[in-house]
Amino acid sequence: MFLAGDIGGTNTRVAIFEGDPNHLTAVVAHVYPSRAHQGLAEIAMDFVSKHRLPLDAASFGIAGPIRNGRCETSNLPWVIDAAEMAAELGLPNVTLLNDLEANAHGVALLQESDYEVVNVGDPDSVGNRALISAGTGLGEAGLLFENGSYRPVASEGGHADFGPNNEIQVELLRYVLAEFGHVSYERVLSGPGLLNIYRFLRDTGRATEPGWLADEIAEGDPAACIAKAAMEAKAGIAEQALDIFISIYGAEAGNVALQMMALGGIFIGGGIAPKIASRLMGPTFMQAFAAKGRMGKMLETVPVRIIMNDKTALIGAARVAALSRMTLPIADSAAGPVSAVNTR
Repeated sequence: MFLAGDIGGTNTRVAIFEGDPNHLTAVVAHVYPSRAHQGLAEIAMDFVSKHRLPLDAASFGIAGPIRNGRCETSNLPWVIDAAEMAAELGLPNVTLLNDLEANAHGVALLQESDYEVVNVGDPDSVGNRALISAGTGLGEAGLLFENGSYRPVASEGGHADFGPNNEIQVELLRYVLAEFGHVSYERVLSGPGLLNIYRFLRDTGRATEPGWLADEIAEGDPAACIAKAAMEAKAGIAEQALDIFISIYGAEAGNVALQMMALGGIFIGGGIAPKIASRLMGPTFMQAFAAKGRMGKMLETVPVRIIMNDKTALIGAARVAALSRMTLPIADSAAGPVSAVNTR
């Protein structure tokens, strides 16, 4: 039995899995609103106390950098310590890993039905892979190809400097810079990032905000409201904001592909992509992805897929917990998907 968690700025998913690293079944799972709790220990103890099952190991994918078994989360006021979690849970050890690293492990257990294809590329291309995931924040990770398998590599690339690639993005940079002093890709490529783009269009007079949409944004999840209005073609300002967002998404995904030499494929994860999948599959994303001068032709051959399974990071964390009980290295056991995962 393996306790796994996927800790994000909005939600914390926890589950207990059974099986082996390549065949995992979720026995019980629950989603907690992250900000309604003081920390991960509180959530984990509540969960295990309600489901008294014998645990062999635990692993948690966390949106934030892990240093020496400790994480100060990027989008939550939490400090998570692996040794303290192990003591709380009565386990010999607990593994903490970046949430995108957990996603990378989870990719090993997905099937083709878990994806939507943005770019077929060269399906026979072999090489490194990479992930980019916009949600509450922006996560990035690599999958290093070695000896016929893939080894996840953690990254905090989402906090690298935003590089605009056209005039309107230059103006967007100036607008966000005036507020934050430093503009990372996460400031414009995340849920809050979509709101920043929307506010830029509104405040600079480039688009008019409908009163009904202003009310929805004030009362609900701003990014979700903007994306929904754009997808339903109900507000021009929302459509413009989403177009800019998708162009930036494609450009940064292309950057990641170059940085990782990810000829084996790019995976788009996070909570936003499945909701705007049809727009990501349009021309804007790939045009920005491949707009890299002399490297453009090479990037056109890179397979690009959207991860539609929202449990990928949770599955990956469970896989790491299972691997921690074995002598195998923590790397994908095959170059492609291994098997389906039952997450009932």
